[in-house]
Amino acid sequence: MSMLQRIFPNVSARMDEFYQCTMDTLAMIAIVGSIAFVLSLLIAVVLTTTKKGGLYENAVIYQVFDKVINLFRSIPFVILATTMIPLTRLVMGTAIGLRGAVFPLIIGIVPFFSRQIESSLLGVDTGLLEAAQSIGLTRPQIIWKVVLRESIPGIAKVTSITIVNLLALTAIIGIVGGGGLGDFAIRYGFQRYMFDASLAVVLVYLVLIYIVETVGKLVISESSHG
Repeated sequence: MSMLQRIFPNVSARMDEFYQCTMDTLAMIAIVGSIAFVLSLLIAVVLTTTKKGGLYENAVIYQVFDKVINLFRSIPFVILATTMIPLTRLVMGTAIGLRGAVFPLIIGIVPFFSRQIESSLLGVDTGLLEAAQSIGLTRPQIIWKVVLRESIPGIAKVTSITIVNLLALTAIIGIVGGGGLGDFAIRYGFQRYMFDASLAVVLVYLVLIYIVETVGKLVISESSHG
């Protein structure tokens, strides 16, 4: 018997399922992370430009986005995911497995991510904006060439933080049948008292978090020097 089988007997007996759950979790991160990044960046730009004194100041638009984001941020994710099951079924065709996890994860992470990116965009030196306006750049050019470009290190930092948070949500989604490693840990580690199943899931999450944080630091370092 190998060391792996001795330490993780229950996981070894279900290695194909454990591997599939790991792949499902990685797929959640890739799919949800990509969609959430685009949506959150757009929302953050809207919030930044429509606020008082912004390039496209508009109190109505700002208040709508601001209140909706605050509303969803105030709801604990497990309650949000449970409440959204009927809507998830309507949108995705199912509320279980990888497919059923994507929609609630996006709704759960976008409000947080939007606020994080908004903070990065608001950190751009106002002197740079004034200089850009003085040389005749249009508002879209200022957003693209000044605001977003100067915010790259900050956006890279909050993206790393958000992906770590997203990893936590992928574990929570297992409670409502969302699949992935969280589901594996609940079904075997919690419901059947297989401690090695829970331990294996924890170790995988620790490795994933380490990779995300390491890559994030490299991107931040490169973009800061750039």
